Amino acid sequence: MQFGVQFFPAVDHTDKSAAEYYAQSLAIAEEAEELGFQHVRTVEHYFTRYGGYSPNPIVFLAAASQRTKTMRLVTGAVLPVFNHPFKLAGEIAMLDGISGGRLDVGLARAFLPHEFRRFGISVDESQARFREGLEQIELLLTQENATHRGRFHSFEDVTSLPRPTQRPRPKFYIAATQTPESFEFAGSKGHSLMAIPIGPIGPLIELYRKAWREAGHPGNGEVMVAFHMFCHEDARLAREIARPPFEEYFRALNEAVGDWTRGTTSKDYRDYDKSMRRLRSFTLDGQIESGGAWVGTPEEIKAIIARVTASIGYFEHASLQINFSALDFRALISSSRLLCLAKMLGAHVRGNQCRRCSFNKAAQTKSMPSVLRLPRSLTSPTCRPTDGLSGRITIPAVATCPRPRHILGTTEQPSPTVTTLFIAST
Repeated sequence: MQFGVQFFPAVDHTDKSAAEYYAQSLAIAEEAEELGFQHVRTVEHYFTRYGGYSPNPIVFLAAASQRTKTMRLVTGAVLPVFNHPFKLAGEIAMLDGISGGRLDVGLARAFLPHEFRRFGISVDESQARFREGLEQIELLLTQENATHRGRFHSFEDVTSLPRPTQRPRPKFYIAATQTPESFEFAGSKGHSLMAIPIGPIGPLIELYRKAWREAGHPGNGEVMVAFHMFCHEDARLAREIARPPFEEYFRALNEAVGDWTRGTTSKDYRDYDKSMRRLRSFTLDGQIESGGAWVGTPEEIKAIIARVTASIGYFEHASLQINFSALDFRALISSSRLLCLAKMLGAHVRGNQCRRCSFNKAAQTKSMPSVLRLPRSLTSPTCRPTDGLSGRITIPAVATCPRPRHILGTTEQPSPTVTTLFIAST
């Protein structure tokens, strides 16, 4: 399993300025890459605190591409229903070039009635607009002198520029939450899947993989699942710190989906009135128990991951939302450090193989050095141990690869020996 960070703003100008939100998010992305996270992802939403600070994920990811070197840049997701295919195809290829071929493109139908209403588009056209837009975007990215006659957009003999850096095009993810047809569609077309666990998704992921296999695609598909995450060495504080911003995030979500709970229905969103109403009952403790929120100590989060994978099956990517709502910037930076430095992400390494290089020596488990020196970018003036955050992190001993910041997984349980880690700048 690979891990990445996801940015889904649930703030507006009354909480923090746009400049502050973007500056903090880009700093998190930069640090996340240093810590070994594999992707950075953001959304497309409009007009409200629920996602409104991210009306164009391409713009944010273009900025992130200049602060990172290896992370995959993931739109999570762009919305063809609100965008002309010419615009999306051109921007996708442009970001693919700017980033040196690091873009993965997530596409979604959109699901908020207030956005459809403000764009002057019927919710009942969602499915048709999405599938036509997806087909046209793929055609523009993969063919020159492309022609397509659609219900909503048509074009003839068009070559979209720039051409993609990745050939024939960047990877596509299809976002899905609860509509079985969306999972089947993604698998049958050979696209990767983005899923959000707002309900039981294990059977839906298996439906996706079944459709993938039956369509004759090689392998078994590829799945990314989103979770909230906050890690702290103290279990009580983990919950106390995460609870207010978590509740505020779901308050913003419930306001945004209010049309569904007030009687809006659509043939393209079967039972959304019922599922969106259930969101009102979500609590932090309930989401920790169900596995939707990875909140707790490193050991607790390891247990949550085990429960999640036992419940829904294996998935290739976990996309962790770590700056939900107005969570304090210093706290969330500390959380990402603790999560990685404690190597609870050891779930994604097997045996003595380092997943970041070819080192595979069967070495004896040993403690990490008592002082780990991190790049100065990870100990910025806005987030230092002297600002009230603990500079020490106690972690189990783990096997280490000889290369800096590479850590081996072990098939044996780590020894009870612990090492105190001091964060220091170089």
